[in-house]
Amino acid sequence: MSEISKIALFTNEYPPHVYGGAGVHVEYLSRELSRLVPVEVRCFGAQDVTEPNLRAKGYGAWSEAKVNTDPRFGGALDAMYRSMAMAKDNLDASVVHCHTWYVQFAGFLAKKLWGVPFVLTTHSLEPLRPWKVEQLGNAYHLSTWIENNGIMDADAVIAVSKETRADVLRLFPIAPEKVHVIHNGIDLNQYRKTTAVDALVSRGVDPDRPFVLFVGRITRQKGIIHLVNAIPDIDPSIQVVLCAGAPDTKEIGEEMAARVAEVSANRPGVIWIQEMLPRDQVIQYYSNATVFCCPSVYEPFGIINLEAMACETAVVASAIGGIPEVVVPGETGLLVDLELKPGTFDPVDPARFSRELAAGINAVALDPAMRAKFERNGRRRVEDHFSWTAIAERTLELYRSL
Repeated sequence: MSEISKIALFTNEYPPHVYGGAGVHVEYLSRELSRLVPVEVRCFGAQDVTEPNLRAKGYGAWSEAKVNTDPRFGGALDAMYRSMAMAKDNLDASVVHCHTWYVQFAGFLAKKLWGVPFVLTTHSLEPLRPWKVEQLGNAYHLSTWIENNGIMDADAVIAVSKETRADVLRLFPIAPEKVHVIHNGIDLNQYRKTTAVDALVSRGVDPDRPFVLFVGRITRQKGIIHLVNAIPDIDPSIQVVLCAGAPDTKEIGEEMAARVAEVSANRPGVIWIQEMLPRDQVIQYYSNATVFCCPSVYEPFGIINLEAMACETAVVASAIGGIPEVVVPGETGLLVDLELKPGTFDPVDPARFSRELAAGINAVALDPAMRAKFERNGRRRVEDHFSWTAIAERTLELYRSL
C-alpha cells in the first residue's frame, strides 16, 4: 500500500453551511482524517479555515447562474462553475475524495488535470430522487449526468450502506470490486444524553410530557408529510415536535404548512420549529424525546437515527434503504414496513403507512420497559459500530489501496 501525503475533500456542505447528513459526514470525516494525515477541504461558501493538519477553503457562487434562464437551473449550473474552480486550483494531494453530485465533476476534472486517484461517496443517488425535478427542473438531467459521469470514472465508490451499494451496482455498469461499503459515523462525545431543557421550553415544548420528535429538511425524501398525516392517530398525551425547515421547493413548503395547520386545529400539542437549530439545541431535543421518528421514503443511511440512538432515544423508522443496518428492530427501535409503487417513492398505501407509524410511536411511547430497553441498546450499538475514528481509518486504508 502507498503512503498518503495529503487528502483533498471536495464538498458542497462544510461548516457553517451544513444542512444534511452529507455535510455532517464531511465535517467529522475531515476532522478525524486530519489526526492521521494532512487534509485540504474545498467547499461551497466563503470559508477560510486553517487548523493543525486541516485547511478549508470556500468557493463562492456564480452570480450569472440564474440570469436569463430558468431559475431552477441555477443550482446545477452553479455547481458546474464551482467544480471547475475547485479542480483548476493547484492540487498537491495524493487522493481527491468527493461528496454528493454537486462536486463530482470537480473530482472528475481533478483526476484528469492532476493525475490523482478519484474517490466519491454516494450519500444518495439521483436516479432514485425523481422528485428533484420539482426543485431543479430539467437541470435534474444535468445533475444525473454529473453523477453518472463521476461514478463511472471514479477509482473507488464508497456507499454508506449495503443497500446503497446494491443500488449503485443495479443502476450503473460499474465493476463490483470498485464499490465499497463504509458507514456514516457519530461523535460519541458530542452526541450523548443531556438533561438540559432550555431549548425546549423556549419554543413551547413541555419537557415533562412525552413527545415524538422529527428532525430533518422538508423534502419528499424524508417523508415528513406521512408523519404529519399520522398525527391524528398518535395518542393525544404525546406531543409532536417537528424540527423541520429548509423546504426543497416553495410548493412542498406550502403543502406542509397547510397540512400542519389542518391537523393542529383538531389536536393540541403539535409544535413546528421551522428553523434549522444549532447542534447543541438539537441534542437537547434528541435527549428529551420519548420517541424519535424517521419516516423517510428514501434513505441511503439515515445519520439522524444514529444521532438519536447516541442520545439514548428509542427510534421508530421506516424499513427502507440503509435504516435497517442502523436500527435493529426489537432491540433499538421499531421498523415500519413500507411498500412503494414501482418506479416511484410513493407508498402503495400512504394512509396505512401513516397509521402504522402512529401505532409504532404509541407502542414505544406508552411502554416504559420497551422504551428503556431501546434506549440502552441504541447507545451501546452506536458505541460498538459507528465511531468516526474507525470509519476514518477504514477510509484511509481504501485511499492507500489506490
